[in-house]
Amino acid sequence: MSGFNVKKLVFSAMSIAIAIVSATLLKFKGPFWFNGGSVTLFSMFFVCIVGFWYGPVVGIASALAYSLLQMITGLYVVHPLQVILDYPLAFGALGLSGFFYKKKNGLVIGYIVGVLGRLVFHCISGFIFYTEYVGTAKANIAAAWGSAVYNMSYIIPEAVATIIIISIPAVKKGIEYVTRMAVSRS
Repeated sequence: MSGFNVKKLVFSAMSIAIAIVSATLLKFKGPFWFNGGSVTLFSMFFVCIVGFWYGPVVGIASALAYSLLQMITGLYVVHPLQVILDYPLAFGALGLSGFFYKKKNGLVIGYIVGVLGRLVFHCISGFIFYTEYVGTAKANIAAAWGSAVYNMSYIIPEAVATIIIISIPAVKKGIEYVTRMAVSRS
């Protein structure tokens, strides 16, 4: 099911709206995430599921729309390149889930790929930010590790919690029901 139609637009918009509400209102922002980041209640899942429903074109387009809404609701800027890496590229990577929409266990695999894509872009952004303040190769290696650990500290817990929750049989059955509605031809 490539391309856009009204049904895809409505389901995508609803899913992105739920993701924004989750990312804005249902988040845990620990005191150690002073440079951005938080654990939300499944916001990445609601972005990734669009790709699972409709494939990579609609999934990435929806993820890019989500990135723009993230910029509007909570832009955090420390470096010009960081804006591109932390918003359109990182959140857009969640749409990579769409490459697994016809695969067995495609939702979980796509979700993991999307989350890892987001993590990579956030780590690159953090590396650029931290290496701006250091000059030696040893310090740059420390900056790379610091960026990775920092970003993994909030992305991985949310990903693990989400995978556990969507693996519960009743939740899985509910997701299958909504998926049937989202992709049916009627």
